[in-house]
Amino acid sequence: MAALTLMLVLAAAAAPAGQKRKVTASPDSPKRNDPTLAQQTFATRCAGCHGLDGKGAERAPDIVTRPAVRQLSDLQLLSVLQKGVPQTSMPAFSYLGDDVLRSLVVHLRTLQGNRVAVTLPGDAKRGREIFFEKGECSQCHMIRGEGGFFGSDLTQYAASRAPEAIHDAIVYPNRDLAPLRRTVVATLADGRSFQGLTLNEDNFSMQLLTPDGVLHLLSKDSVASLTYKNESPMPADYATRLSKAELDDLVKFLYSLAENESKAKQGRDHSHNE
Repeated sequence: MAALTLMLVLAAAAAPAGQKRKVTASPDSPKRNDPTLAQQTFATRCAGCHGLDGKGAERAPDIVTRPAVRQLSDLQLLSVLQKGVPQTSMPAFSYLGDDVLRSLVVHLRTLQGNRVAVTLPGDAKRGREIFFEKGECSQCHMIRGEGGFFGSDLTQYAASRAPEAIHDAIVYPNRDLAPLRRTVVATLADGRSFQGLTLNEDNFSMQLLTPDGVLHLLSKDSVASLTYKNESPMPADYATRLSKAELDDLVKFLYSLAENESKAKQGRDHSHNE
């Protein structure tokens, strides 16, 4: 939070009072560079603290969805990368050079949803079949009202993620695992055991969602032991279960789904404005 506050201080210093901050690039704003280099640099320099998708981890805040970060201009973001944020764990990355830092800004905008049009390998139609059949993704996840309730709704999942981040989330589900996505095993005093995800927990009770979509309200008095596994309930074998071509199909499907949803929303907004 301190880092975020200081980022805003830097932003305020960079823009005159009362001037509306823009997130679109000006002629002097960071220019687009090699996207592959940017993705690799983000993965090695930034993901360890901010998460591979930029949505925050234990060591640093969300820089993708937080309005306070999204409203910073490209030049303000570049300044933060160049100078760091004093008295926080955010270091200066000026040694990487401005070209690399500009490409990082563009990559962050991509994660935030301002994506550059890309041509992805794979077939979205085959990816849909994998989602509902071979991959068994729909047993836990839902898209457009179809599928399970155990996992998150993936209709808009790819809207603020790069294709490589989507691929890695499928293949490496235990990487940068958020605490609330850890598998929890609750063993009751009567010997019964439930395994799933904790939705809510306090000193007296917990709500545990199991893969069958059932929400169990458990009293702590009835729980003999709780085990928090450092692993996601999501299968970790997709790298071997699915071929490279099938993974491309699945990523293409999720990516195309988010794009179609975005276009549909823009159409609705346009009609509403008329």
